[in-house]
Amino acid sequence: LYSCSFDGTIKLWDYIDGILIKTFIVGHKLHALFTLACAEDSVFVIINKEKPDVFQLVSVKLPKSSSQEIEAKELSFVLDYINQSPKCIAFGNEGEYVAAVRDFYLSVYFFKKKTTSRFTLSSSKNKKHAKNNFTCVACHPKEDCIATGHKDGKIRLWRNFDDGKKYTYTCLHWHHDMVMDLAFSVTGTSLLSGGRESVLVEWRDATEKNKEFLPRLGATIEHISVSPAGDLFCTSHSDNKIIIIHRNLEASAVIQGLVKDSSIFTGLMIDPRTKALVLNGKPGHLQFYSLQHDKQLYNLDIIQQEYINDYGLIQTELTKAAFGCYGNWLATVEQRQEKETELDLQMKLWMYNKKTQGFVLNTKINMPHEDHITALCFCNAEKFENPTLVTASKDGHFKVWILTDDSDIYKKAVGWTCDFVGSYHKYQATNCCFSEDGSLLAVSFEEIVTIWDSETWELKCTFCQRAGNIRHLCFGRLTCSKYLLGATENGILCCWNLLSCALEWSAKLNIRVMEPDPHSENIAAISQSSVGSDLFVFKPSEPRPLYIQKNISREEVQWGVFVPRDVPESFTSEAYQWLNRSQFYFLTKSQSLLTFSTKSPEEKLTPTSKQLLAEESLPATPFYFILGKHREQQDEKINEALESELVQLPLTENISAISELLHTPAHVLPSASFLCSKFVNSLLLSKETKSGEEFPDDVDMEEEKESDDSDEENDFTEKTQDTNDTDLGEDIIHQLSKSEEKELRRFRKVDYSWITVL
Repeated sequence: LYSCSFDGTIKLWDYIDGILIKTFIVGHKLHALFTLACAEDSVFVIINKEKPDVFQLVSVKLPKSSSQEIEAKELSFVLDYINQSPKCIAFGNEGEYVAAVRDFYLSVYFFKKKTTSRFTLSSSKNKKHAKNNFTCVACHPKEDCIATGHKDGKIRLWRNFDDGKKYTYTCLHWHHDMVMDLAFSVTGTSLLSGGRESVLVEWRDATEKNKEFLPRLGATIEHISVSPAGDLFCTSHSDNKIIIIHRNLEASAVIQGLVKDSSIFTGLMIDPRTKALVLNGKPGHLQFYSLQHDKQLYNLDIIQQEYINDYGLIQTELTKAAFGCYGNWLATVEQRQEKETELDLQMKLWMYNKKTQGFVLNTKINMPHEDHITALCFCNAEKFENPTLVTASKDGHFKVWILTDDSDIYKKAVGWTCDFVGSYHKYQATNCCFSEDGSLLAVSFEEIVTIWDSETWELKCTFCQRAGNIRHLCFGRLTCSKYLLGATENGILCCWNLLSCALEWSAKLNIRVMEPDPHSENIAAISQSSVGSDLFVFKPSEPRPLYIQKNISREEVQWGVFVPRDVPESFTSEAYQWLNRSQFYFLTKSQSLLTFSTKSPEEKLTPTSKQLLAEESLPATPFYFILGKHREQQDEKINEALESELVQLPLTENISAISELLHTPAHVLPSASFLCSKFVNSLLLSKETKSGEEFPDDVDMEEEKESDDSDEENDFTEKTQDTNDTDLGEDIIHQLSKSEEKELRRFRKVDYSWITVL
């Protein structure tokens, strides 16, 4: 397996064990890599020279050497002025030519002739030639035929392109938007295409009339590939998903990662029940993602409308969500706005159903506020028996919603209703949060923070620093519950003491993310600078940070969350103590989910097989037998036990370790060649020599005299043992080895009758 990188290296891997074999140093920034079966000692790469927007396709000769790092400086120019995307390069007709597209140009290079042909489409702005831009290219595996995809949704099939004047092309058109990728089948009888419609189209015999569809794939098709055998297709999608498809266009399997949405409005949340990470998923959905198993659990359809993927169409967006009452309730906010005066706003309250093991819609509130909802939070204090929800809005109000009895003569039911409406001098409400014990509610109105009594809803006090609108607001926890923290848009972090109603301390930090740890006093704050994002972990009781990590990301960090650990750690190092009870995750602007690990880089890069072999305290399970530890211990027991005993291995039926081994993902297991022989041998019953009565199987015996010789040898062995017992007494009895026993038997077969003549 070859891979390339922006660092200018090509790496050769053993993909079964995940071991790096060689590194070829090219020296240029590598954007894509291609290999051909007919060119085993060379690869093709896309590089950029001098100007950042000028890319070239070159051939790199990989020298043969025994060293691990080799310089590969022999480059051969192939094509110039190409697109850096791998989808815009394709090799055809068993490597006879290579085609490249960019803008309105198609370039074809013939390796045998060493000539290049170029074809141009009209770039005029009229409707006839609108959006002629090339977007992707694919080549027929056995014929001189090139398929190109275009921005207007058309597919062009080019033929006779070896002659610059006699070339022809035909058009296929079904996609209403740009063609994202193309791929020919192995035999070349079908052409596959995909785009933003989330539909895989199969053009059989490359004709307009003979086409088949696989619709509703969920997201834009980014890439299409075909298996070498031709029996499977594979599509990758913009929502971080891969679908395996049978040859008859039936979906076989879906590999779903963390769904990428156009934007994350809800932030990062933790489901108290499943400990899953919850955030925006598919359009109109919340995704529940297991961080422990690195897989998606399920999607919850919030908006419950069919999504229409059309550019320029204003969609209903899921903007806010919050869990309450230990996961029994979920509040969501969705909105759609075509004009400034036309706002469609809905808030939904979902109740967890134990029978269905999912959330069921309980209450739907149309227009809970007159303007956008900026924040919502539940009161999760144990002393509050009645669930309480607070929403803040740009209309200048915050509202308190409580759960009430909504039963009638037909059935018992509960529902949510508004209990209190608060405001402060008609300022916009921007944030809200409850104290840990639920006795206080903090609501920020632009630059001013207000404190309210949660029992009477009376205003207790206000804080104002005139340092800009409040961007983040949170209470301290445990021993720091008397502090309130606020981060402003002007880059000031303030800490107020609720007992003295005064500012405790302040710091100049451009805070973008501020998250309290639910199981400790620690608070994580991420600030943005021109260089990147920096992490500060501190306690509100003292302004000195417990931990600082500079440049945790070069891009902007948008969200963060603490995930409680099932079993607390016991790190003694000051750098890791804040991770004892919870693990911190954060999401960047490009929707990369990152976390902090306590493992060293060497531990993370160690192959799985080596990690397993290094383990010294494995449990006595069939998986333990694979690693050879069982064999060593059993051999020691056999030597000490009675000679007639046989070792019986435990039955492997209904053993959880076996099922866990068989269901473990292949990419985290050692190679099959490493496991198979050890696993099979460990399940065999060992056959040991009982005494002199049993002989090893490898002894060569004569066919005619085998039984007679054996009887004589048995008698001889018994006499020898009796003599040894009387003569040696308590001396140690010498145990003959297999080779000695074999040599002794051969010695007995020698004819000594000549001695009688003497």
